[in-house]
Amino acid sequence: MKKILNLFAVFIFFLGSAQIDNIADGESITLRIHYGFLNAGTANLTTKKTTYKGAPHLYVKGTGQTTGAVKAFFKVEDLYESFIDTATGLPSYYVRNVREGGYRQHFETAFNHDNNTLILTDKKTPANGSKVIKSVKGVQDMLSCFYYLRSKNPDELKVGTVINMNVWIDDEMFPFQLKVTGTENLKTKFGTINCLKIIPSVKSGRVFKEKEGVTMWVSNDANHLPMLLKAELAVGSLKASIDDYKNVKYPLKFTK
Repeated sequence: MKKILNLFAVFIFFLGSAQIDNIADGESITLRIHYGFLNAGTANLTTKKTTYKGAPHLYVKGTGQTTGAVKAFFKVEDLYESFIDTATGLPSYYVRNVREGGYRQHFETAFNHDNNTLILTDKKTPANGSKVIKSVKGVQDMLSCFYYLRSKNPDELKVGTVINMNVWIDDEMFPFQLKVTGTENLKTKFGTINCLKIIPSVKSGRVFKEKEGVTMWVSNDANHLPMLLKAELAVGSLKASIDDYKNVKYPLKFTK
């Protein structure tokens, strides 16, 4: 169960550069997490326009927690933070502070995109100090990659689009590829909405059934708001569905 719940971040908080100008100040997105028939937890993403080292940034805060029966035997309290440069769409500072059962981790990462390096600090084990790590051009973190995807205009994110990116997760770099495979009218608690269907390429192994075991649906408009995420696991399946949203920049077009 721990491995399953650890996938929260991968599903929820999912190159070059692009301006982040289609995300509203004060936007809030809440997703409901289900494991099979169990109501397993919730995740929330909020945004705030701010400055970081004197430059305009988008501050994104992501939280995830187990609820109900799942919380009774496996408690998850995850916090993610990212300061994203609104002019480039690239992260400047990233925090992952998680408590998952008996597991505890707190990493903070400062990015230097001018020389493609980053400084990683292990806050859980201060004795480890900070270390400088060679990075790659256009690296994203687990939150910024999601908002980078959303910053694409409808002409840039359409059926057939393939996006490659390198994502910094914990203390390691991972290559991802996102493919827009089609459109679909998706039923939600708010009504039916037309969505883009996106498949990220992920590593196969003990958790995922196959290389492409994750599917994401985002609104087929300028918001690219996440509506549904599904993952086929080696044991069961995980689903995250839109539960609430506030202050999105463009009106969402639901039909009954």
